[in-house]
Amino acid sequence: MSPGGENDDLPDSVSDVSESVLLRPEMDRIFDTLCKRRRRMILLLMKKGTLETQGDVMVQSEDGIDDDEIAVVHTHLPKLADAGYIEWDQETGELSKGTQFEEIEALLDLLETHSDDLPPDWP
Repeated sequence: MSPGGENDDLPDSVSDVSESVLLRPEMDRIFDTLCKRRRRMILLLMKKGTLETQGDVMVQSEDGIDDDEIAVVHTHLPKLADAGYIEWDQETGELSKGTQFEEIEALLDLLETHSDDLPPDWP
């Protein structure tokens, strides 16, 4: 902290802000991908190596049909595959890390590693 109580880590000018990693265009895709809990869960399971098929992320309801299952197959897995974070064989249901997984893995690691630094009531 500076003597005036301001945070020294904050940018001093508009040019400093425009160079922020948070303002890079690719961050929009990353945050769009992470905005849904189910996609974050899929990525975390993939990171931990406990996800091999789309069946591993399905939750069955009593009637055998789950809205989440429809969303996984028609929204979440396609979005993760389009971003390159996963490889998804739609015929077999097999899942693996995609060519861009390291990009998202770095952010997942950062959030997990520094979760203690977040305020207690942070979402």
